[in-house]
Amino acid sequence: MMSPAQSAESRFKFNRPIPCRTMSMSTFMSTITSRPEVVPLRAARPAPHWATALEVLLVYAGILLHIWRWQFTYPRAWMLLLALVLASHVAHHDTLRGLGLTFDGLRASANAILPLALLFFIPAIIYGFASGKLAFITPGQRTLASFAGYFLWCGFQQYVAQSYFHCRLMSLIPNRHLSSLVVALLFGATHIPNPILMIATTLGGFVLAEVFARHRNIWPLALAQAAGGFLIAALSPASLIHNMRVGPGYFFYALR
Repeated sequence: MMSPAQSAESRFKFNRPIPCRTMSMSTFMSTITSRPEVVPLRAARPAPHWATALEVLLVYAGILLHIWRWQFTYPRAWMLLLALVLASHVAHHDTLRGLGLTFDGLRASANAILPLALLFFIPAIIYGFASGKLAFITPGQRTLASFAGYFLWCGFQQYVAQSYFHCRLMSLIPNRHLSSLVVALLFGATHIPNPILMIATTLGGFVLAEVFARHRNIWPLALAQAAGGFLIAALSPASLIHNMRVGPGYFFYALR
């Protein structure tokens, strides 16, 4: 005869649920025909660091190849690169919140990036009006549509830079300042050989990465990039900015 404690323990074991994803058919048969058995649920193991590092290098190499070659020879290659990034999210069990794609952290991110953006925007605007390169006008529908489209493009860039590359690098590099620096260098290198964009995206990319490391939300970062991009395009000499082109298109600008 079992003691009261043994009887309670037996009832506890019998009533505990068995995870369906880890229970084989033999375990199920033994459960209903003999004594109950609990099979623990295994936690998902993180990918080895070498595999994550190799993945990051391959995706980044693919982006550079698309900028310099594939956009002319294989114009739809970007779809494959995007598919690889999406597959990586699944393999690494990423969440929308962890990638900064939800509204969580939106206010904190905006409060962090706004003062930093104003440090650049205010002097640039003052210079623009003083030099006559900026003027007060009522924005029309075309201007608003252009800014909205550019904001979406900046949002995609921040998704790739922060939600993908920075998230992967933070799993490899414990120092958040160092991971932000690597993201900034990668971001700036994609804008070679445009000298103005290389400087702006490297310096700005570091600031945006630092904010993302603390507040997981890309939307204020995309807005800051869009506003900064408009100012850079308006204030930079056409002989240097080449209509914001990068890669081979920077050299072809004068030919069109």
